[in-house]
Amino acid sequence: MNPKSALKGRGAQLNTPNRFFEFSHEMRNDFLEYCQKEGEKADKNKTLYLPVFPKTIVNKVQSPDVGMAYSMNMYQGCEHGCIYCYARNTHEYWGYSAGLDFERRILVKKDAPKLLEAHLKKKSWKAQTIVMSGNTDCYQPAEQEFEITRKCLEVFLKYKHPVGIITKNDLILRDLELLKALAKHNLIGVNISITSLSEDTRRILEPRTTTIKKRLETVKVLSENNIPVNVMLAPIIPSINSHEILPLTKAVSDCGALSIGHTVVRLNGAIGEIFTDWINKTMPDRAEKVLHQIQDCHGGNLNDSRYATRMRGEGKIAEQINMLVSLAKRKYFANKNMPKLNTELFEQYKGGQLKLF
Repeated sequence: MNPKSALKGRGAQLNTPNRFFEFSHEMRNDFLEYCQKEGEKADKNKTLYLPVFPKTIVNKVQSPDVGMAYSMNMYQGCEHGCIYCYARNTHEYWGYSAGLDFERRILVKKDAPKLLEAHLKKKSWKAQTIVMSGNTDCYQPAEQEFEITRKCLEVFLKYKHPVGIITKNDLILRDLELLKALAKHNLIGVNISITSLSEDTRRILEPRTTTIKKRLETVKVLSENNIPVNVMLAPIIPSINSHEILPLTKAVSDCGALSIGHTVVRLNGAIGEIFTDWINKTMPDRAEKVLHQIQDCHGGNLNDSRYATRMRGEGKIAEQINMLVSLAKRKYFANKNMPKLNTELFEQYKGGQLKLF
């Protein structure tokens, strides 16, 4: 990619049209030429934090192959800018693009802790693990300013309710004491996403995420403090990080992770266009090869919405990836397992404190 034309620190390099809108915004070449002649920036590339006020925060997950029953998201959109992120498409429901808008228009749910507490206090609610970040990262840069995730953890601890976390940011260590308190009652499971051991790969795939070194250190620190960690090797992208499965698995096992999970990349909705544009600019020498191999994993398409096959893919390349992951699990995770979280304490604390009678 030409560094003069690239938007620094961003994954997507364009805003795709919103499928729900009749009209779209286009950056014309004559406008870009005008800005260049005048010495002006056509795009200031700033992140905006926009408050939103949903009525609920806990979502029931309907997809049968996602691996969680309930999720909650403190933020919509994610400044990490991971080019492959499946959550990009959801930004269109909020009236934005799945491209640059997803990384630069971050919707902030400041009332999330109050909404969570109200949900847990419902008479009908029975404890089931609620996963923070089923969609976007709860420890993305916005969390440094708003601390919504931390406040939600305090609610989970108050009610002794099980919670899962998915993140790729070492900011989670800021809340280590809270996590340790939850782990004492077997109420916490952490999922750290690590897609590569190469910083060069990390920088182009996930431009505003924490470094691989810090992510591995995060796995180690959490594990040393008896906080169970699963590492997500997700997604595996043929000819980009597919060759790293075994060394990556060994590295996270050595850091104390108790299990790994993986998915094969799929590029649904607008992500196909965003990814195709990105790879032709960042890896022009192997763009066609990568795109064709992704298609080979999904019946000739970049996208795949079929339950049971969409996460693992099909065909020879997907089969090789899945076999390598199975081998890695047998080699580096024998006799290791994530614990089942405790759902027994919640009823005693549902009123906000331990019931004596």
